[in-house]
Order: sequence, then C-alpha cells, then structure tokens
Amino acid sequence: MWWKFWSKKQTYSNDPILKTYTILLAELRESCERHYDEPEHGREQIELFRLEWKRSHEQGTLSKVNMKGLENRAEMLMTCNEDDWLNWLDNLEFWKPGWKFDEDETN
Repeated sequence: MWWKFWSKKQTYSNDPILKTYTILLAELRESCERHYDEPEHGREQIELFRLEWKRSHEQGTLSKVNMKGLENRAEMLMTCNEDDWLNWLDNLEFWKPGWKFDEDETN
C-alpha cells in the first residue's frame, strides 16, 4: 500500500485566536487569585478585562449571556470587602460557567 506523504498546501488565515467564554472566565479567576492578598490590584485587572469583554461583545465573539455572566462576577468582585473577596475566590460554584447570583451565597 502506498501512502501519500504530502497533501495540498494548507493556507492559514490571519484571524486572531478567539477566546472562548471559558478561557475568559479562567483568566479572570487566575488574575483574581494572583491578587488574592491585594484586592485593589485585582480590581484594576478586572477593569482591563471588562474593556476586553466589551470589545469582544461588540465584535460579536462574546454572546450577551456570557457577557452578562462575566459582568455579574466582575461586579461582585468590584463591590465586595476584603473578606468577601477571599470568599468569592474560594467559592467553586462562583467560577463555574452558568453561575448566577443567589442572595443565599452572600450569607
């Protein structure tokens, strides 16, 4: 049997690699955990992420639902005190895709 060791030349596009919702969420978590002891630095990073999410949403690469999920997390992290910052970072449910704010989580 003869094997064809070459094929048509592949063409690669110059499209940037699009980040999925899961990657954006993982980046947010990683950044916040990196700044677990300095919430203000973490909040500065969150503001930068928000700009990236907004751009992605405007370009159509981030859905409205996913944008809302990221924004809800960002808002919780931006407005909490230092103790709650650590609690949100340790809350595994908070970092799962599909998380929605529940009043019981803050108690």
